[in-house]
Amino acid sequence: MKPAKPLMMESMLKHMVELTGHRDHNLLDVSVITALHELVGASQARVLEMFKVRGEDMVRPRVWIKGGKVMSLDEGLAPDQGGEAMALYPALVDCIARQLRSAEEIDVNGSHVLWVPLWQNDTATAAMQICSDTPFASNTLDVMEGILSVYRNYQNLLDYSERDSLTGLLNRKTFDEKFSKMVSYNAQPETQLPDTDAEGRRQVAEIRSQWLAVVDIDHFKRVNDQFGHLYGDEVLILVANVLRSSFRAQDRVFRFGGEEFVVLLRSSSLDDARKAFERFRSNIEAHNFPQVGTVTVSVGFVNINGETPVVILGHADQALYYGKTHGRNQVCYYDELVSNGLLHSEVANDSVEFFFDDLAES
Repeated sequence: MKPAKPLMMESMLKHMVELTGHRDHNLLDVSVITALHELVGASQARVLEMFKVRGEDMVRPRVWIKGGKVMSLDEGLAPDQGGEAMALYPALVDCIARQLRSAEEIDVNGSHVLWVPLWQNDTATAAMQICSDTPFASNTLDVMEGILSVYRNYQNLLDYSERDSLTGLLNRKTFDEKFSKMVSYNAQPETQLPDTDAEGRRQVAEIRSQWLAVVDIDHFKRVNDQFGHLYGDEVLILVANVLRSSFRAQDRVFRFGGEEFVVLLRSSSLDDARKAFERFRSNIEAHNFPQVGTVTVSVGFVNINGETPVVILGHADQALYYGKTHGRNQVCYYDELVSNGLLHSEVANDSVEFFFDDLAES
């Protein structure tokens, strides 16, 4: 690597300190984009997240530079159907298919573009797009690779701290942080939200069509008592795998603890939300669990409205409790139960009580 000028070295060290001080994926994205824009003179830099819509690979920016300012799309506001087909970026598609660390191209506008996939194990979950009006010099690429190496390492460390060690799903601590942030944003009056144009109002409408479901494995205590905890752990792992395959990449699935899971379903109508949770319940019932055989789950879900996180989670728990005590292996919607007189609307003040924990066996 060619010697860096003292000013560049000082700036690089400043950015390295900032990168290593973050404990949040979004802030880490902002820091790396800022560093690359400043240090290598990028004309454009974006972090693109990847997801699927009806089986098609899509990308959309989650952090980008606009008019010299770093912009960030809050997770709660990201529209499910937004973005572009990844096929529009063949160099990125080829880079991922060949599992390369990076790829360079010259786009139709004559800009020099560097693609850097962000790998999680063997899967690319996001990519960086860095554009320059001039070719990337070798020393510039060296500087970029140094910054990106630190960025990748800290992304992996953050991801490790956010996940449950047994199932690999997001953990309870991560749920508390993300859910509180989502509810706080959702509770703001529309006049206080950014982007009050038509697109902004559409995004606000989408965040206010979010759903939370609490999932519990039926008769899980019997599994542990009859087959032992090793098979119990295998059931948890397999249920987690079915959860992953049953929901979209932009939805969030958490292991809440024990045999309990939570799903945050984003930007869906009530009908679509019910269908998604029913599909998951059916997938579990149809799945063959080695040695154990058939396993079922109960699901209670609720709309994420203007209530506090404790109340929203408590309502989902009440719907789940109703399903657990009325036959199990079913999906129950809190508002529907209340409107039909099957549940009374009760608000907890300080904490959420998971009523099914008091059952003799779940």
